[in-house]
Amino acid sequence: MANLVVHFEIHASEPQRLVDFYSELLGWKFTQYGDTYWVIETGEGAIDNAGQPGMGINGGLTKREGPAPEVGAPVNGCNIVIGVDDVDGLMRRGIELGATEALPATDWPGIGRGGYLLDPDHNVFGLISPVLSDGTTAMGMETEPA
Repeated sequence: MANLVVHFEIHASEPQRLVDFYSELLGWKFTQYGDTYWVIETGEGAIDNAGQPGMGINGGLTKREGPAPEVGAPVNGCNIVIGVDDVDGLMRRGIELGATEALPATDWPGIGRGGYLLDPDHNVFGLISPVLSDGTTAMGMETEPA
């Protein structure tokens, strides 16, 4: 078996606040298990329940066991980067929903266009697309017509 990342977790001081945020921003579906854990379905293309590989992964959201990260503090742990169609539009929508810009949307030649937000509980996460701001595609990736 390959050593692939197959699951991620987001820690939340106020879980319902982040369930609402990520549901609205990214369309993720959450199913609560017990009092302090929610399974996250990120959408079609994620690894399925049988462990078959896809283009992405599903995750979980759990009650945070300590204080939320402080704004401006260095990242303490891992962060996730989400492949999206419209980095700039989702950055704006995320801020409308209570996120804070951590790193503005930027073209990264040979990689794509990406940016980072802090969710309402100050967890950092990235958004990336192979499409640069001028409409060209980085990394030789093909995109589906909109």
